[in-house]
Parts: sequence; C-alpha cells; structure tokens
Amino acid sequence: MVYEFRLPDIGEGIAEGEVVQWFVVEGAVVKEDAPLVSVLTDKANVEIPSPKSGKVLKIHAKAGEKVKVGGLLVTIDAEGTPAPTVAHGAAGAAPPASTTVAVSPSAAPASASTGRRILTTPSVRRLAAERGIDLASVQGSGPEGRIVEADLSRPAAASAGAVVAESARGHSAAPSPSMTHASEDRDAPQRIPIRGVRRVIAERMSEAKHRAAHFTYVEEVDAGELVRVRERMAKHVEKSGVKLSYLPFIIKAVIAGLRENPWMNAHMDDAKQEVVVYPSYNIGIATAAPEGLIVPVIHHAERKSVTKLATEIQELAEKARTGKLTLAEITGGTFTITSLGALGGVLATPIVNYPEIAILGVHKIAKRPAYLPDGSIGPAMLMNLSVSLDHRILDGIIGARFLATVKANLEDPHLLFADMA
Repeated sequence: MVYEFRLPDIGEGIAEGEVVQWFVVEGAVVKEDAPLVSVLTDKANVEIPSPKSGKVLKIHAKAGEKVKVGGLLVTIDAEGTPAPTVAHGAAGAAPPASTTVAVSPSAAPASASTGRRILTTPSVRRLAAERGIDLASVQGSGPEGRIVEADLSRPAAASAGAVVAESARGHSAAPSPSMTHASEDRDAPQRIPIRGVRRVIAERMSEAKHRAAHFTYVEEVDAGELVRVRERMAKHVEKSGVKLSYLPFIIKAVIAGLRENPWMNAHMDDAKQEVVVYPSYNIGIATAAPEGLIVPVIHHAERKSVTKLATEIQELAEKARTGKLTLAEITGGTFTITSLGALGGVLATPIVNYPEIAILGVHKIAKRPAYLPDGSIGPAMLMNLSVSLDHRILDGIIGARFLATVKANLEDPHLLFADMA
C-alpha cells in the first residue's frame, strides 16, 4: 500500500529542513530503518531512517530544497502495510529522526542493487552523490574495502557516475565549493549554489549581524606564566592520551569572568524583549569541520577539571571532523569561544553567536618585545583577546571588566585553582 512519509518534528523548535542527500533513488527498494535521507536544520544534519520497507515510488523534494515540518518527502509502496491516515502537516505521525549529525561509516546503508554493505565516510558518500557515482560500483581501496575519495576518480567509478547521473537526475546533492568541474571554457567563472551547511552559516551570520549591535573590546595578555603552567601540567594530563591545549585554561578564566558579569552568560529573546540569564556555563567552542564552522558545546563547564575539559574538547573536535556530533552536543550554548590556535593572528572581531550576546576571540601566543616588570625591554609571550558584545544589552564597561578578570586569571593561572575545594 502507498505510504506518504512527511518530515517529522525533529524538536528544538525547528520548523523546516533542507534536503542534503537522498540515500535512495526512485524505483529502489528500501528496508525499514535503513538510512533514507539526510536533512539539514539550523541545528544539525539529521539522518532520517525509512519508516517502512518497500519500493520508493516518488521523491518529492530534491537535494537543496527546503521542506516544512509535515511536508511530504517521499512516497513508498510499503510491503504488507495498510495505507495509513496521515493528515497534512501531522508530523507526529512519523517516527522520530536520528539525532546524529551525519551517517557514520558503521551505519552505512547497503546498496539497493547489490545488497552489500558500503563502507565509507559521510564526506565521500556526499561527494559520490554530487558526481552521480553509484558507490555499489566502486571498489574500495581502504581497510576492509572502505571506499576513499581517491576511489571516486578511478575510470570505473567515473563511467558509473555517468549512468547514475542520468537515472537519478534531480536527486543528487548540490555541488560544494571544494569541487572542481571540467569546463570547455576554462576562463569561464563558476557559479556554485550556497546550500547545506554553508547556507545555514550564511543565514545565521546575517541574522546575527542584523539583530545584534556589535561592539568589540580588545585586551593584551602576558601569557608567559600560562605557557609554563600548561607545559608542566601537560606531562601529567597527556599520560592518558589527551592533548592539553590552552583552551581548558581559557574556559576556566572565561567562567570566572562570566561569574562576575552574569549578563554575559545569556541569550537575547527578541520576540519577548527579554534577556535570559543562565545559571550554568555551557561553553561553545567554534570548530572547523569539513563542511564549515560548527560550535559543539561543553555543558556545565564550571563542574569540570582542566583534564576533563581537555578530554571533552578533544572528543568533540574529533566528532565534528567525522560528522558524529549529536544534536545535544551542538545546542544549549550560553557563551562561545572562537580560536584558531597558532593561526589565530593578531586581532579579529568575532560575530556574536546569536541568540547569545557575547563571544570571545582568542589569538595566537607570540614572542614579542615588551617592557618587563624591572623597566627593561625584553621578550614576552603575548596574546590578544577580543570580546564582541551585543551593545543593545551590554555596555562597553561590561566587556572591559570581563576581559580584566580573564586577563588576571590567565596571567596568574594559579588563581584558577584558588577556589577549588
């Protein structure tokens, strides 16, 4: 019987999603709970499993299209299933979606044509869809037959792509900026649709700049003692296989600053014209992922030791790179830190991660000449910090006080541990 599957209510107040990639084509047979479609919301890239086993009759939303919650996604000729009564927009009739950010290699769907399990990464799977290549026809050269990106360039894969592109026209994912296309006119400009994660980033940045009145305050920090403390502590922490960066210390210093300036640990509710101040410190760490910038969140950071923070930072960064973050791990932030580490430059003016109302930019530690305590000029390990505020809510003096506390705790890291039981 015919089953109409609609975009389910994914939660977190999400009203719509963008179709990123279909794991099936019209005419293919799909099994219940097998990966069906990947949908991008403003929170995460959510993989939705098939609610029924059967033949895919019609795909109603192409890759790159936005669908409202309750909007029709696909029609399936379900095997041995009575036709359900689904009211238009009744999202609750559909099963809940997976909350993982992308398909993990272990959860790779089986090929509809061969039935074999296809081992590969989400980025390779998406690239294959963009090029119109049927992964079932590609021989993987990685461990256990895993398909790597280089395998997509082999002649067999290229010829298979031409066939699949013709049969599945209109259902492949949008090209990414990293793709290079052969063109008869090599001097012709390339037009690349802004879709997927990049479109979400563009929309959120535009909203942040439109709503928040940005103001940036900058402070210089003498990081010499921080460098020495980190080096000594790293010998202990890294025995457990965890790399100790400067971020855990910066998070601790930020929490000290937020405690003294609680309105900075808040959201702006423009609809109600209210500031929502949070008692816990959920610190987002801006992280570069293959598809764009993403902000995993360390919840209740105030309860965690330097070692625990280092462990969680490392785990979240790895999940971001491999597309395995859950919805819970990228939501609920109250304050964001953005840092490029050694590439952090001298100064930047971060954009507030709206609806948050403040963000800290961390810049590289570099040896530069400075006046030393004895009045002489000598080398010092210096670092700039920049805090951007929503000036509608926070005055410049708040940012100055906040950075003064952060600076004091980083210049004398022992202060970070003074209040520990």
